[in-house]
Amino acid sequence: MADAALRLTTLAEELLGAPLPIRIRAWDGSESGPPDAPTLIIRNRRALRRLLWKPGELGLARAWVAGEIDVEGDLYAALEHLAGLIWERGAEAKDTVHPVLDPRMRAAAKGLVRIVGALPPPAPPAEEIRRRTGALHTKRRDKAAISHHYDVGNDFYELVLGPSMVYSCAYWDADAARDTSGTGHGLEDAQRDKLDLICRKLALQEGDRLLDVGCGWGSMAMHAAREYGARVTGVTLSREQAAFARKRIAEEGLTDRIEIRVQDYRDVRDGPYDAISSIGMAEHVGSVRYREYADDLYSLLKPGGRLLNHQIARRPERDEGAYHVDAFIDAYVFPDGELAPLGRTLATLEEAGFEARDVESIREHYALTLRRWVRNLEEHWTEAVRATSAGRARVWRLYMAASALSFERNRIGVNQILAVKTPESGASGLPLRARQWGAA
Repeated sequence: MADAALRLTTLAEELLGAPLPIRIRAWDGSESGPPDAPTLIIRNRRALRRLLWKPGELGLARAWVAGEIDVEGDLYAALEHLAGLIWERGAEAKDTVHPVLDPRMRAAAKGLVRIVGALPPPAPPAEEIRRRTGALHTKRRDKAAISHHYDVGNDFYELVLGPSMVYSCAYWDADAARDTSGTGHGLEDAQRDKLDLICRKLALQEGDRLLDVGCGWGSMAMHAAREYGARVTGVTLSREQAAFARKRIAEEGLTDRIEIRVQDYRDVRDGPYDAISSIGMAEHVGSVRYREYADDLYSLLKPGGRLLNHQIARRPERDEGAYHVDAFIDAYVFPDGELAPLGRTLATLEEAGFEARDVESIREHYALTLRRWVRNLEEHWTEAVRATSAGRARVWRLYMAASALSFERNRIGVNQILAVKTPESGASGLPLRARQWGAA
């Protein structure tokens, strides 16, 4: 077969009813499609067998992780086109007709069988999490999920995140946002500014007790202790994160101010704390546990204490009961992770007793951060593969680039919610003018 690319292009255009906006290069060396468009490289028929047996993003993701498909040219432009062809079009179709009943889908499947054969696909790549059992968000299952995501090698995360080792969106200024050269006010400065913003919102002072829930590699704990004199307890379920954080803390001489525990937040019992930071952790909690999460944090704060909840949010669905977790992310990135709409998160915090005092959307900041992380990964590709695996590096490149586009196009957002455990007297402790974050 010397015309696989043309046959695939024709098949796709018959299914879509429109010209294919990307170029295809097939395993037989043939090419088809717009000459100046990003090129989807299909290295092996196995990639299409995966798609035949598992239509949609999970089949494509398995082929990508296995190295059976790749993109030549602008990865972001390619993902924009693919998003329109697969995810968005699929979202429209699911409300109208089941794919199995769609004559065009049946015809496409038959055409694909003629091109690649009907043999079953190979097993999923090793980087895919295996079948999970038991109830969602038990302590044991959450620990396994966190290990899958974070215990893939601290060296790998250093290459991607940079020296700050902060795995949540940075806080950029306008000059940095326009800088694509990597010079000037860069990622490290923007991450420091984010940590400092959180400390100021929490009004941390010398000697305050701070609980950092999901403390990661210790960056927030170190900033709060070093710059504000706080006494910090950080909890994580990742042993690799904890070991890395303790080493950094010892090197900076902060062991007398910071304790890092491998502990589930549900097992913290040594409150009350003056403040709690939860940065990029609540996405792991899950809807079945979110009220418990809010109740636990409320109980751990002293009256007048502040919570800073920094959390990714999805757009609300027309039918919230029909919401589905992203198949690729669930299988390869954040097992059992869930995104909630901002309104639901606010309501749950209020139901637990918190007074919500400020919400700041920083959606564009995450897109900028993810693009810097992708650039870090691409610039250190060989070392990243050596630090983990080629498949894992491909997972992160796809995940971070696609996520950057999702933030840019307002499919998802990220918000900082400042909430207070307001005492019976009603004195919140906040200043009269908004966003002057010190004490009243």
